[in-house]
Amino acid sequence: MKIAISATGPTLEDEVDPRFGRCPYFIIADTEKDGFEAVDNTSAAAAGGAGISAAQMVVEKGAEAILTGNCGPNAHQVFSSSGVKVITGVSGKVKDAIAEYKLGTYSADQQANVPDHFGMGGGGGGGRGMGMGRGMGMGRGMGMGRGMSMGRGMGQGMGMSGGFTPQFTPTPQPSSPEEEIQALKEQSQALAKQLADIQQRIKNLEKK
Repeated sequence: MKIAISATGPTLEDEVDPRFGRCPYFIIADTEKDGFEAVDNTSAAAAGGAGISAAQMVVEKGAEAILTGNCGPNAHQVFSSSGVKVITGVSGKVKDAIAEYKLGTYSADQQANVPDHFGMGGGGGGGRGMGMGRGMGMGRGMGMGRGMSMGRGMGQGMGMSGGFTPQFTPTPQPSSPEEEIQALKEQSQALAKQLADIQQRIKNLEKK
């Protein structure tokens, strides 16, 4: 049978990469013939949906199990619907992971072991809010939290009256300049959309 391993490089001597969707390579190993194929993970630098795209590629390669460090909910759903076993918490050299799998050391996970976008980095701060008084009719929590430093997360929530509640999502701390650039681009796009929504809400209120 074929199994896939997220790897830091294209050989059996390379380490298992703890990131599934953002790993640079997948080693597709045949446990019966002892052969393997190194596949570039073209989804590693994707702006979004890296886990789903990578999972679909692994499925198309005919793998019956995936060995990795962490697997998010979107990728896990793709594997579950395709009957592919997901084994997380794997570390060390790729060749050792394959050997351990053959010995039956690992057991499959029934659900994701990390949240979505985990591969972009970790951590995020929650804001405490800077209340704008009721007299302005904007409710209690115009909260743009404390932690607006890049890569550390932004405050949660800006609760306004009228059913409009934009959310600032935590920004994971990147582990490389490339990932930081990508994370900042995504954050910029999210902020631009939120600004447009706020401006539209202001227009709607002014018409009343």
